[in-house]
Amino acid sequence: MGKVYKDQTSLRVKLTAGVDITGATTKQIKYKKPGGDTGAWVATVETASTGVIYYDIKSGDIDESGYWTFWAYIVFSDGRDAVGESVSERIYIEGD
Repeated sequence: MGKVYKDQTSLRVKLTAGVDITGATTKQIKYKKPGGDTGAWVATVETASTGVIYYDIKSGDIDESGYWTFWAYIVFSDGRDAVGESVSERIYIEGD
């Protein structure tokens, strides 16, 4: 991915859920910030059959430097859910 910087907006977070997500009702990329806060972004499906989802970062989304953790979270219409493997990414301060 290369270096990612705090407040960067030219970035797409792309993850794989590890299952076919056709018909899923909830598609999210969840995250944990370096300070411990958690949250989620509504993801777009790139390839349902392989469970690939993505989110295009917006202004204010990446607001802390340090190690962030990201993972895919999917809920199906029958209530089943799927969680993808987590990925950690170091977020730098400009000039680092």
